[in-house]
Amino acid sequence: MAAIPGTVPVLILKEGTGRTTGREAQRNNITAAKIIAEIVKTTLGPKGMDKMLVNSFGDVTITNDGATILKEIDVQHPAAKMLVEVAKAQDNEVGDGTTTAAVLAGELLSKAEELLDQNIHPTIIIEGYRKAAEKAREVLEKMALPVSIKDEQLLIDVAMTAMGSKGVAGAREHLAKLAVEAVKQVVEEKDGKLKADIDLIKVLKKHGKSLEETELVRGMVIDKEVAHPQMPKVVHNAKIALLNAKLEIEKTEFDAKINIESPEQMKLFLEEEERMLREMVDKIAEVGANVVFCEKGIDDLALHFLAKRGILAVKNVSSSDMEKLARATGGKIVANVKDLSAELLGEAKTVEEVKIGEDKLVYVKECRNPKAVTIVIRGGTEHVVDEAERSLHDALCVVRNAIEDGKIVPGGGAPEAEVARQLRDYAAQIGGREQLAIEAFANAVESIPLTLAENAGLDPVDIMVELRAAHEKADGYAMGVDVFTGKIRNMLELKVVEPLRVKLQVIKSATEAACMILKIDDVIAAKGIEKEKEKEKKPKEETESEFD
Repeated sequence: MAAIPGTVPVLILKEGTGRTTGREAQRNNITAAKIIAEIVKTTLGPKGMDKMLVNSFGDVTITNDGATILKEIDVQHPAAKMLVEVAKAQDNEVGDGTTTAAVLAGELLSKAEELLDQNIHPTIIIEGYRKAAEKAREVLEKMALPVSIKDEQLLIDVAMTAMGSKGVAGAREHLAKLAVEAVKQVVEEKDGKLKADIDLIKVLKKHGKSLEETELVRGMVIDKEVAHPQMPKVVHNAKIALLNAKLEIEKTEFDAKINIESPEQMKLFLEEEERMLREMVDKIAEVGANVVFCEKGIDDLALHFLAKRGILAVKNVSSSDMEKLARATGGKIVANVKDLSAELLGEAKTVEEVKIGEDKLVYVKECRNPKAVTIVIRGGTEHVVDEAERSLHDALCVVRNAIEDGKIVPGGGAPEAEVARQLRDYAAQIGGREQLAIEAFANAVESIPLTLAENAGLDPVDIMVELRAAHEKADGYAMGVDVFTGKIRNMLELKVVEPLRVKLQVIKSATEAACMILKIDDVIAAKGIEKEKEKEKKPKEETESEFD
């Protein structure tokens, strides 16, 4: 609303619209983002705590995975939603470091608030933060160490570090080995660079037994059962036909009417159907296939003929599973039975139906050089299996990052402490008001090792003093917080290592989110619609009560 003295006020925005401007808008946004960061802060590190999330249906999730926590909670505030987006982007991009990204974004805003109180303009803070982020990237790349696909132990260490903060500590080593083995199996070389598509690693959850029983299958596990009871349950030296065609008599495209006037004609009609189905099965048997995976349905009569021929068949397999089967077995998916030939068949040493608990699964095992594999996760309860799946996802992502980039950095807050130290030197060179923003960035980055120490019940001030002193030494770049002993130790010796890509993405996404929130100085929120809806509801309720 705007008014000139002595005139009628002019309504510009709809009645009921909320508007906050200037410092108040900035303060509200920063507070909302800080609260989101506070929620996940206690989950950071190996000594982090878990959160129990209960959704509107009463389903319970117990986790300390930052991305999962922020995905599950229903956030209303628009600035807080941006922090949730940061965690999602971090998860999609690199698969790990989600909590770190959210905590860092919250800290950057917290430090920016202190500068705003000193009347430093948001654009100066943003410019300082951008320069600091660029410098941080240089520092991280300089301190990165090389790693190759042959360094199996180093890759296992990377996976173990990623799972260190998760609730699967007991089976960590076993799961890390499986993750490294699985990623190495699906790695391919493209244009001289290694690429690993972790979508080709199928993760199947079945609760029962323990986490130690989790296994890697060099091939595929299909969550279906054999289509006919008379079919063999195990086939050795399998020749696999992959069909994207119905093994049924197809209906015509147009409406047709067939007049059958005598039982003989009916018999001929049925015999013709049977002959056509038998022909399809004969064709499958002729090319030497003894296992059939079909994306569509299979007629009961066709199943009967397949069973008589001793062919194992699975129907209604999902298209993503079919693609993975093709990559695992080396077969080609065929759209018409007539096109099937011996060269298009896939191969596996064994195909068998296995009963796990009450479910039946079909295992396609020991393929020659499978480019798609399956990890079957076992665990005592649903919650354990779910948390194991989240941990394994992180492990697979970090191993992929390490193999693709060939670079790792020490963990345990060491890179953050080194970045903070070098940023302080850099700030002095820049000078002016931007120097304050760069120093604020350094302090915010330093909050990561501080949080690790706090979550482990250590004194953050003591830790900080020791950590800074250790990093002042010539070879101190790898010194980080050992949360188990409460000492500052060399993280490379403790085998705590992380992919460079994760750290770079954390700095990038946290800085972008903080800068975007700092740029906002006016929040206009339409509230009128909700009020109108409430008004519409009220008269209805009142009239209903009158007639009651």
